[in-house]
Amino acid sequence: MHALDIIQEEHRNLWRIAITIDLVADELAAGNTVDVGFFTALFDYIHEFMDGCHHAKEDEYLFLAMRRRSAEAATILDRLQAEHRNGPANLQALRAQLAGGTPSLVRNEAFIAGLRGYAQDLKGHIRSEEKDAFPLAREVLEPEDWVGINAAFGDNTDPLFGEQARAEYRELYHRIATLAPESIGLGGSSAGGLRHLSAAGADSALLQVTGLESCYGRIQALKGIDLEVRKGELVALIGANGAGKTTFLRTLSGVQPMSAGSIRFNGQDISRLRSDLRVRRGICHSPEGRQVFGPLAIEDNLRLGAYTRPRGQAEQDLERVYAMFPILKEKRRLPAGTLSGGQQQMLAISRALMGRPRLLLLDEPSMGLAPLLVEEVFNVIKALKAEGITILLVEQNAFAALGIADRAYVLETGRIVLSGTGRDMSQNEQVRAAYLGM
Repeated sequence: MHALDIIQEEHRNLWRIAITIDLVADELAAGNTVDVGFFTALFDYIHEFMDGCHHAKEDEYLFLAMRRRSAEAATILDRLQAEHRNGPANLQALRAQLAGGTPSLVRNEAFIAGLRGYAQDLKGHIRSEEKDAFPLAREVLEPEDWVGINAAFGDNTDPLFGEQARAEYRELYHRIATLAPESIGLGGSSAGGLRHLSAAGADSALLQVTGLESCYGRIQALKGIDLEVRKGELVALIGANGAGKTTFLRTLSGVQPMSAGSIRFNGQDISRLRSDLRVRRGICHSPEGRQVFGPLAIEDNLRLGAYTRPRGQAEQDLERVYAMFPILKEKRRLPAGTLSGGQQQMLAISRALMGRPRLLLLDEPSMGLAPLLVEEVFNVIKALKAEGITILLVEQNAFAALGIADRAYVLETGRIVLSGTGRDMSQNEQVRAAYLGM
């Protein structure tokens, strides 16, 4: 992936952080309490990821190359890098105000003002980089510059921003999302962690779909789809509303009848297999709109996800899910319908995980969520993929989906019209114009 694409994706994440800071400031101003643990997690993430990694990458690679190529760059970069240098001190000032606060902060006017100012500065900094620095970089940097910059940003072994470091940042972000007030996060009192599920993966075909068709009465929704998902892959399916994405997932899980074609799973034809038998084979579906059983307790919803598994496994898997999302354990005896939208989404994903999926079908998992939880959903998906779970993802946020996908397919009016790697699809001009707003 191009370095600027990586930076801009990080900017989208940091913009969500800035929005979250504004929202939590509103919570405090309204007289609501916010636990100090949330702010500790938030400030730790900003210190480790933004100040320690994001800014360091820009300074060391992108901005240094720009200074070598253009005298004009100094005017822009001097200001931006001064903001980089001042960032840790500004964050430390907030930490100092936090240290002088009450165990559960409420209406601390100086702290609220500090939060709002910090969020405003962060948004302004992102705007300046996007508006001033990046256009200049595209103009003055030569192809050989980009080769070195892209290689540095894509180095998965780098201790500062390689895959291991990114996993640590996901854990830090998970703490923020879990401890954030329920109106903007999951509202938990303990943070939990993402590294609690395991699955084996190998680079061979797990799902093979050939000539798949499905109809609603006389209306043909799917028109001869060919698609493959290999073990351990994350495959994204993108397309406009009404293209047939949800119908395709429903057909894979056996809820929607197929009228032609074949579905092979782990080498066996399951085209005529009932939906419950597909679950037993390891196809688990987290549907669009969450579709939790509202009157039932949260734990009962989870146990239903493990209905086809041996009883002893269900108890073990419950503890794994609760370790990921402590808020579900804290509220396990409450009706699922009392949960917030973000909590229900984590319940829907967890219910699917209770079936020990070999193939996890995720349908629009970020739809309708607060900005903080949009990024958290993608962090959860990345963590599941890192554990070896094979995932087929339908997602309205096409840019984010392509950014984490190994491969992707574009569906239009029931037909696959494009396919390729996630990186290639994100750079395809047709895809960028139609689905990425570029």
